[in-house]
Amino acid sequence: QVQLVESGGGLVQAGGSLRLSCAASGRSFSTYTMGWFRQAPGKEREFVAAINWSGRDTAYADSVKGRFTISRDSAMSTVYLQMNSLKPEDTAIYYCAFDRGYSIAPMTQGVAVDYWGKGTLVTVSA
Repeated sequence: QVQLVESGGGLVQAGGSLRLSCAASGRSFSTYTMGWFRQAPGKEREFVAAINWSGRDTAYADSVKGRFTISRDSAMSTVYLQMNSLKPEDTAIYYCAFDRGYSIAPMTQGVAVDYWGKGTLVTVSA
């Protein structure tokens, strides 16, 4: 009932920047969290960043704090991930995620995600 489409991935040099977008469509929910996960080759999918429906609450993985910023448009139809000071270890497929509920915590903890996008590849060269 919720479709998520990511865009903005690509190839950048270390120290560069990319801006990912996640366009959401389908059923509306009053309270929810949207965010980003990533999965590098040979590694498990990991939480990156999240934002709640109001934009008042955000969360980041320690590995990206100070470098990545999650934001949304006023209608919460699109969520963005501004990635600065990119490192080779940021190379991964980045997935947009949607989780119903009041609290942002379940997504940050990786407890549950209700809907996933198909991913967009980010490659950071050394």
